[in-house]
Amino acid sequence: MAKEKEKETKEKSLFVGLAWSCGDIKLLLTSLFFLCSLATIIQFHPSLTSGPHTTSLLSCLGPIVPVPESPANLSSTDSTSVTVTPHPMKREEKTGMDSVIKRSFNPVGSAAYLFIQMSAYRGGLNTFAVIGLASKPLHVFAKPQFKCEWIDNDDTGNGSSVYANAYKILPDWGYGRVYTVVVVNCTFDKPVGVNGLGGKLVVHASTNGGGDREMDSVESFVAIEEEPGSVNGSVFTAPPEYDYLYCGSPLYGNLSPQRVREWIVYHVKLFGKRAHFVIYDASGVHPAVMDVLRPWIEIGAVTLHDVRDQERFDGYYHNQFLVVNDCLHRYRFNTKWMFFFDVDEFVYLEPGLMVDSLMKELEGYSQFTIEQMPMSNKICRADDKGKSWRMWGFEKLVYKDVKRGIRRDRKYAIQPRNAFATGVHMSQNIAGKSLHKTEGRIKYFHYHGTIANRREPCTEFTNTSELAFDRTPYVLDETLRRLAGSIKRFELKTIGDRLVHTRQ
Repeated sequence: MAKEKEKETKEKSLFVGLAWSCGDIKLLLTSLFFLCSLATIIQFHPSLTSGPHTTSLLSCLGPIVPVPESPANLSSTDSTSVTVTPHPMKREEKTGMDSVIKRSFNPVGSAAYLFIQMSAYRGGLNTFAVIGLASKPLHVFAKPQFKCEWIDNDDTGNGSSVYANAYKILPDWGYGRVYTVVVVNCTFDKPVGVNGLGGKLVVHASTNGGGDREMDSVESFVAIEEEPGSVNGSVFTAPPEYDYLYCGSPLYGNLSPQRVREWIVYHVKLFGKRAHFVIYDASGVHPAVMDVLRPWIEIGAVTLHDVRDQERFDGYYHNQFLVVNDCLHRYRFNTKWMFFFDVDEFVYLEPGLMVDSLMKELEGYSQFTIEQMPMSNKICRADDKGKSWRMWGFEKLVYKDVKRGIRRDRKYAIQPRNAFATGVHMSQNIAGKSLHKTEGRIKYFHYHGTIANRREPCTEFTNTSELAFDRTPYVLDETLRRLAGSIKRFELKTIGDRLVHTRQ
């Protein structure tokens, strides 16, 4: 009996202990939850975080790392984090006996840069070209000015200076956006930098009252620095390294490696060994496209420029006009002829013509333009259905748009030593004659939209020689299809089979 009572007493004690432990745990958890909630509220309440008692409480709970915030981050609702000193307010006031209210205008910041230099090149012993972007409204509605200064190197730091007024060219036909392209021509009265000392070209850019008529904002920058003895005047008169050089518009977007592959090998074969291709990457040369370009870079046929940084500045079409003018002035003494067209366009010479013979025939002109043959980017032959995925783009897209009454864009070639600036479809700043009647000799096939299509382009199939699709008449044109075999064999002979597994 005594044992049973003792057992009963122990069980009651155990029950009470368990109950008491559970109560402690609940109280502990509740207290922790309350403290954590309080700490969280205090962090987001600025008026509560200034006192010493709050700080000591938070330090007990553990270190809290503040998140730094940029003063420029205006999306934040906490204005106390902005540490930039604001401009003082200009107040209106009454003036004169008539109590006229004089209103004030408070200019803050800058809408666009006065000038953004991309590059600068010598054009001769006394002339230079500086290529860059500038505020479009400033150049369209005001008269900003440029002045050029050549400073010879000197051990004392007091080199002699020569000044020249600059001549500016706006080559983008008004297509600019926030920024427009400006080519600044600096031509001095006599040769500069030819004394072997070296020196630098400084450009002084002025708003000339544009933007604010009470201010003439002037900025100076070094455009070129030349080392002693680096000027070689023979470059400007010597025979060029290449006969033909391609200047490409900037590549951007998710480009098809296969279409780039086809375009490169086609034109390397067309223009021959004395040709070179300059390509500008505006974020379009992703790893798969780089794999396609690499073999041609290795054999010296292609040069690639990374110009992704220009995307910071809002110009027309990934700053297309800026890029082609850089290419013109960078390579103007490296080639006889410079071609401008896009990577979805294929230049074609009529049967019996060779590039060398045609260029010889046209050497009396500083520029000639090339007629466009617009091709469908989706209509293919029904006979190719089921195997079109193995065929090259220009091999299977064989229907030409023949709608009449439409002005088609043309592309062009120039003799660069006769050009001061250039555009996308032609140059308006050349010395010499231009030829626009080139039909029957040279043209280009345009496969619009195919370069950015990573899928199989053939979505419509037909075996007719003529058809209407989407209210547009088409005719069968297999001109480039017939060249596909020789182009593929040329690729294998030139760079081997490195690219045979290239995907769309």
